[in-house]
Amino acid sequence: MVKNMNLEKSEKIKKKLGRSSVGIAGLGGLGSNAAVALARAGIGKMILVDFDIVEKKNLTRQYYFLDQIGKLKVDALRENLEKINPEIIIETYNLKLEKNSMEKPFIDVDVVIEALDRAEIKAAFIEESLSKLPDKHVVAASGVAGYGNSDRIVTKRLGNLYMCYDEHALSSDDDVLMAPRVALMANWEANLALEIILGEDKWALK
Repeated sequence: MVKNMNLEKSEKIKKKLGRSSVGIAGLGGLGSNAAVALARAGIGKMILVDFDIVEKKNLTRQYYFLDQIGKLKVDALRENLEKINPEIIIETYNLKLEKNSMEKPFIDVDVVIEALDRAEIKAAFIEESLSKLPDKHVVAASGVAGYGNSDRIVTKRLGNLYMCYDEHALSSDDDVLMAPRVALMANWEANLALEIILGEDKWALK
């Protein structure tokens, strides 16, 4: 009986995720790892936005490989995601997000994940997304640098903004970025996106 219930639950989740879409702004440590987690989970469509290329220094924490150095991140990540889940629909934008138009690639997604590097750009993106896409949920992260102290990470919600947050962490300018903590925060963002899409009552899925 329990096995049948779990099977039913799994099929409902699979069906719901297959109809859902997530947009990711920035494909560095947070964005690339969050995208991989969502692809494995079965998200049906992703919008990926970044303007950068893969560099050797990225490989310490970002989901790329040696033979992808020099490639556009949008192209390299698409390759990796399609190896994981060839059924996923992926739209890529080799684009540097500019103030006053940051929300445009994400108009039609269910959830937006902020995975940008610089604090002022992160803040501007969150503000524009919330104001110009009032019906969208935005997932963001702060306090990614360093290692350990994972028990300090919490989720803070302000309206449609969900923040993975460690208020005691130093900025990336003052501390190192390391794969375990970066991946932890990226997967936290992906998990929040799933929670938003699936809702709290998993048995009420249609």
